[in-house]
Amino acid sequence: WGTQFGMLIQYLLDSFPAIAEGNLDGVDIKDLTAFYKAAKVKFDEDEAFKKVAQHNVVKLQSGDAQCRTIWQLLCDISRKEFEKVYKRLGVTVKECGESFYNAMIPGVIEELTSLNMVVQDGGAKCIFVPNYRIPLMVQKSDGGFGYDSTDMAAISYRLRELKAGQVVYITDFTQGDHFMMCFEAAKMAGWWNTTSHKVTHIGFGTVQGEDGKRFKTRSGDTVRLVDLLDESVRRMEESLIERNKEGKGSIPDGEVRATAEKIGYGAIKYFDLSRNPTSNYIFSYDAMLDTRGNTGVYLMFAKARLGSIINKARDAGVDVTDLEKAGGQEIELGHVTERALAIEVLKFPDVMEAVLEALAPHKVCEYLYNMSLVATSFVTECRIMENGVPN
Repeated sequence: WGTQFGMLIQYLLDSFPAIAEGNLDGVDIKDLTAFYKAAKVKFDEDEAFKKVAQHNVVKLQSGDAQCRTIWQLLCDISRKEFEKVYKRLGVTVKECGESFYNAMIPGVIEELTSLNMVVQDGGAKCIFVPNYRIPLMVQKSDGGFGYDSTDMAAISYRLRELKAGQVVYITDFTQGDHFMMCFEAAKMAGWWNTTSHKVTHIGFGTVQGEDGKRFKTRSGDTVRLVDLLDESVRRMEESLIERNKEGKGSIPDGEVRATAEKIGYGAIKYFDLSRNPTSNYIFSYDAMLDTRGNTGVYLMFAKARLGSIINKARDAGVDVTDLEKAGGQEIELGHVTERALAIEVLKFPDVMEAVLEALAPHKVCEYLYNMSLVATSFVTECRIMENGVPN
């Protein structure tokens, strides 16, 4: 919606001139990433192209029909790529991108102006937030809107229209000052205070390769999430096939691929979630797909083992859900591992409260891993099933 789209619109017009006449039939962008890179090179090297691209941003935000049509085309192409990732991860998204807030921006600027918060500086409309050297620019000198404009409209919408009591922003850590300024400006406007709302920014760290540098492909490009997911599944599929050959696994050949997808995607989700979001971390396929240690694969195997025990007990006439249905029954905790498991289970409410208070989801992973260790120790030391008969 900002500079990048102004750049892409102009590059598309230059690459497919027929678009200027409203003809979109010949437009074929198979690789949007490559298209973006080519546009960025021209933007950086061609000053005339850069100026036209920047003007396109103002036209786009003002409702220019041609810019809007091309912008919509680019959005549709992007969504198709996003859907590949969403489908793999089982994610559904309610889209509220920058364009969603565009119509709200003029009203927000007008309100902030009436509160004497906006000053003219070099032709731009700015808000100077105490203790920050650089102001928030709510409208550029050319009349266009940037991140500052959108984020002020967004926080107003979230706090006053959605009436959110708590808002959590999760972005790259380098944007911390920007959001702190937006939060403070919103507080100056009277939109929130520390007793009525909780507004927080979590700045996530950098994902690094095993060399300690920013995680990239061998050619130096940024790693696409869809490729990372596919590689995880490929490696897990190879591992499962090998386990079957060695007699360590019993997954039917026709189910190997589907199983590899579940384990591979789950392993990536867990690997990312188990890291402190504010810290840098090293990405490693080997560490992520390891069957030992604090990994999603280990937890899935532990869960499968427990599920197998429960199923065997049910087949032998003992259904653990009967305990839940009965309720109020005393359980004798005789063995030390049994008591340790009970204590770990009782920690759950306190752990969840601590997670919500600190906004630290990685602590859920720590708890689950500890739980799996204690549970594994219990079923190892206390034979629940002996020769097919429940103890």
